[in-house]
Amino acid sequence: MADTSEPEQSCWAHLPDVCLRHVFHWLDDRDRSRAALICKNWSQAMYSGCLWRSRTITFYGRPSRTRTLELQSALWYVKKFGKYLERLEIKVRKPSNTAFTQKFQVTMQDLLEHLGRCSSRLVSLSIKYLALDRFIWKNAVRAQFIKNLATFLRRTSKRLDYLSLKGARVTLEGGCELLKSLSCLTKQSFLSEINLEDFFSLHLPVYNSPAFHQTMSKFRSLVTLTFNYHCISDELLDALREHSAHSLCTLNIKCRINEPHGQVVAGMAWANLATRAPKLHVNFFCERVLKHDHLARILLVEIPVRSISLRSCSFSHPDWIMRPTLTDLLPAYRHVLQELTLELNNDQELLDDELLQLILSCQRLSLLEVWAFLSITFMERLLQNRAERKCILTTIKVRIYIARQETDEEDRLLCDIYRKFKSLIDSELNYSALTYPMA
Repeated sequence: MADTSEPEQSCWAHLPDVCLRHVFHWLDDRDRSRAALICKNWSQAMYSGCLWRSRTITFYGRPSRTRTLELQSALWYVKKFGKYLERLEIKVRKPSNTAFTQKFQVTMQDLLEHLGRCSSRLVSLSIKYLALDRFIWKNAVRAQFIKNLATFLRRTSKRLDYLSLKGARVTLEGGCELLKSLSCLTKQSFLSEINLEDFFSLHLPVYNSPAFHQTMSKFRSLVTLTFNYHCISDELLDALREHSAHSLCTLNIKCRINEPHGQVVAGMAWANLATRAPKLHVNFFCERVLKHDHLARILLVEIPVRSISLRSCSFSHPDWIMRPTLTDLLPAYRHVLQELTLELNNDQELLDDELLQLILSCQRLSLLEVWAFLSITFMERLLQNRAERKCILTTIKVRIYIARQETDEEDRLLCDIYRKFKSLIDSELNYSALTYPMA
């Protein structure tokens, strides 16, 4: 007699939709496409919008077969699922030649055109590390790319909430064109967060540009703004006070040695902004800008500073004497400073006492990261003060430079210090301390 019973189905056939979508979430594009061929339910799961809301596309400057397939996959995704897209991140890794930039421009034109036609949900866009000031970008290719991107931003500006053009390194004219496109339709932009770190070419004194000041006055609801110090001026601070003070919470400011930072910014401009924006916190990141007179012109007492990062990037200079900065400049923020990062090649001066006194004077300091020449006993003194509740540090990351290759003795002492304060460290601190030979 023939067996008329139906074949037993796999338990996967009865998997709830929410579980099936979770499984699909961890698959790449190719595996998702293959899985969608299994059955109707799996095919429907493939087209669930929640799987396609976020996307990171990486363009590599040195092409290969694998990377070409990744590029084709990205274009396939945009054409097929772009209507679900909410967050898009595009990275350009080490563009190496003119042929790459030309291909990238054509690909991006195709990608942005499809997104502009189908996407009604995009709220976050990040395009990083374009380096448009490099010689590998021909003028016509660069101009066409900026034109295409500006056109796309005009179409999406009403919905866009976050934009990052970090590392674009554009001219003043090109940069203002892109920023103006965000307010082209409504005469004002309501982006809440924008990242303009290294957006302009590093040699440009952007702070002198009336066009930039006028463009920034179009932003009316900024919450977080990231940019370089060569953009800072009284006019910019006044524009932020006038139009975004009600919402502004965070300014991230990067200052580099190879960009113009000799402008004079009035403390009153900072004070006026801080008064109108009571939620404002400012984070400074200084790279190889360590001369006391330079820092004193930048770190004004009127600024509501939350964190400061001073990095020498392993360079040493006889004019980089840090003692006045630690004893005279940074204590001005003892009531507001919460995070301090120092990377110092202080081989000509010992700063143990000055640094410890600064830490103890900062009432709200919770994070300390230091790479510097310090004595091992500095760690014991710091932890002892923390154990006595003389500071409120919760994160301590220290790399102690040693002026020779052998660090066995110092490593042993650090282990002894860890054992002495093990209970405190394990229960209350995110802690690490190690030695680093600098011979």
